[in-house]
Amino acid sequence: MDSRVSELFGGCCRPAGGGAGGAMRGRGGTAPGGGGSGSKAKKKNGRSRGGKANNPPYLPPEAEDGNIEYKLKLVNPSQYRFEHLVTQMKWRLQEGRGEAVYQIGVEDNGLLVGLSEEEMRASLKTLRRMAEKVGADITVLREREVDYDSDVPRKITEVLVRKVPDNQQFLDLRVAVLGNVDSGKSTLLGVLTQGELDNGRGRARLNLFRHLHEIQSGRTSSISFEILGFNSKGEVVNYSDSRTAEEICESSSKMITFIDLAGHHKYLKTTIFGLTSYCPDFAMLVVSANTGIGTTREHLGLAMALKVPFFIVISKVDLCSKATVERTVKQLERILKQPGCNKLPLLVNSDDDAVTAAQQFAQSPNITPIFTLSSVSGENLDLLKVFLNILPPLTNSKEQEELMQQLTEFQVDEIYTVPEVGTVVGGTLSSGICREGENLVVGPTDDGKFLRLKVCSIQRNRSACRVLRAGQAATLALGPFDRSLLRKGMVMVSPEMNPTICSVFEAEIVLLFHATTFRKGFQVTVHVGNVRQTAIVEKIHGKDKLRTGEKAVVRFRFIKHPEYLKIGAKLLFREGVTKGIGHVTDLQAIITKENGLEESLGPGQLSF
Repeated sequence: MDSRVSELFGGCCRPAGGGAGGAMRGRGGTAPGGGGSGSKAKKKNGRSRGGKANNPPYLPPEAEDGNIEYKLKLVNPSQYRFEHLVTQMKWRLQEGRGEAVYQIGVEDNGLLVGLSEEEMRASLKTLRRMAEKVGADITVLREREVDYDSDVPRKITEVLVRKVPDNQQFLDLRVAVLGNVDSGKSTLLGVLTQGELDNGRGRARLNLFRHLHEIQSGRTSSISFEILGFNSKGEVVNYSDSRTAEEICESSSKMITFIDLAGHHKYLKTTIFGLTSYCPDFAMLVVSANTGIGTTREHLGLAMALKVPFFIVISKVDLCSKATVERTVKQLERILKQPGCNKLPLLVNSDDDAVTAAQQFAQSPNITPIFTLSSVSGENLDLLKVFLNILPPLTNSKEQEELMQQLTEFQVDEIYTVPEVGTVVGGTLSSGICREGENLVVGPTDDGKFLRLKVCSIQRNRSACRVLRAGQAATLALGPFDRSLLRKGMVMVSPEMNPTICSVFEAEIVLLFHATTFRKGFQVTVHVGNVRQTAIVEKIHGKDKLRTGEKAVVRFRFIKHPEYLKIGAKLLFREGVTKGIGHVTDLQAIITKENGLEESLGPGQLSF
C-alpha cells in the first residue's frame, strides 16, 4: 500500500513495515522495533516505562470539532467530573448528528497508551452510564492490544455511541447506487433490505422494480428508493421480520436510503437526474467481477464531476475464480490511481478494515474503499453492513442549523396523483423548515410565474411526518392543486424569498469530450440540480470554439421555459458523446410583475 495511506490511516489499518504502522495490531501483536528513533520519540514525549526501544504508536491529535473523542481512562469519576463528561458527550453527539466515536486508552495528542483489563472494564462502565444519561447506546467496534513499552498487556477500545431517536430525528444518509448494466445493483439492494440471499436468478430484486418491463427484462429503467435501518446498538433493521417501512423508521437510529439508478446506457439521462437532483451523500459503484468495468468508467466520471464521494462493491465473486476477482480489483486500482482520478484504493477484507474505511472515507476524499462480495453466497456481505453502520454524515450539526435558518426551498423531483389524497410531489428540502399546513409558492411556470399552494401533509420514508428539515427528502401532499401546472425541475419556496428565475445564464465550463469543435449555436442538455432542459450556446467568451479539455465561460439560453438557478450551482451538460462540467457564474434575471407571483386563482389552486 502507498506510504501516504499509512500516514492517512494513522497506523490504524493494515500495518506495513516500521514506525506507527503497528499501532493497532490484532491481539498478541507487538509494535515494530524502531531502534534509536524509538528512544528519541520516547524522550521527546517524556515517556519511559520500560527497556523496550519501540516507536510509540500515534493517532492524529484529537480535534476540537467533529464526533471523535479520545479518553485515556474513565475510572470512578467524581460527580462534577461525570457531569462534565456527559456535557462533552452531548457536544460530540451533536457534532455527529446523533453519533460519536470514543477511543478509550488514547491521550489527547493521539498517543496510544492503552489500559489494563480492570481499568478498561471500569472505563466502559462509566461510558455506559454517560450514554444512559443522554439517552444513547454504546457498541464496542474493536479492541486492540498496545504493548510497545510495557510487559503488561494493555488495550485500547473503540466505541460507537449512538443516540436513540425521538420524533423521527434519526440520522439519514442517501447512497446513490451506480454501475454497469447487469452488475447486480438491484439484487444487492434486495438482499440488504429484505434480509434474504438471492437464488442466483434475480429473485431478490423483484420487490425493487416499479414497472412490468423491468421485471420482464431484469433491468432497472427508473429511479427507485429502498431503506436499510440500524438501531442504536448497530443491529440491522430491515424487512426480514415482515416489517412495514413505518416500523423500520420507528426502530432505527440511522437510516440508509439507497437510490437505485439505471445502469443501461440508454437510461443515462435518468441516472444523471438521480445524481444531480436527489443530492446523494455517497455513491456506491457496483462492478461485476465476471464482466469487468463497462459503463462503470462513465458512472465513476459522473460521481467525480459532481464531487460525490464513492466506494466500490465488486459483486458476483461466487461466479469467478480468485484470479478473476484479483484481476478486476487490479483493473479498478489502476483506474483509481490515474492522475485524473488520484484516489487511494483500500481493499476491505475484515471487520477491522471496514471500521477504519468508514472513518477515513468520510475524513479524506481520496480514500476509496473496495468490497468484494456475493449476493448469492453472502460472502463479505457483513463487512458492507459494518461499513454502512459506522459511516458518518458529511455535514455537522452547525452546517445543518445554518441551512435550517434559511428560507424554505423544496426541489420538485417527482409528481404523482394519489386517489383520495390529490396531487403529491416528491423531492428534497434544500434549505429551511417545511411544516404541515404551510403556505408556499411553486414555479416557475412556462411564463415565469409562481403559484400559491398549501402543504396539506408530509410523508418521509413512507410514514407521516409533521416537520421537514433541510437536507431531508419527503413527499408533500398538495390537495386539489392542478397537477398539469407542475413539472420536474420546479421549486417550492417561501413567499418572502423573491426567487430569481432566468432563461439566459453564464457558466464556467470544462469540455470533457467532444468529437470536433464546440461552438456557438450548439445545443446541449443541461443538468443543474433538479433542472434538466435543452439549452443553446449563445456565446463563448474570448474564443470562437472549444476543443476537448479546454476551459471557458459560456453563455447558455434555455430553449423552452425559464428556470430557477443559483450562482455557484454545479452544472453538467451532454449531447450524444459530448460531455462537460462546470458551475453557474452569472444569471440574467427575469423581472416580472409583482415578482412573478400569480394572484389569480385557477382551478384547483388554493388560496391562503
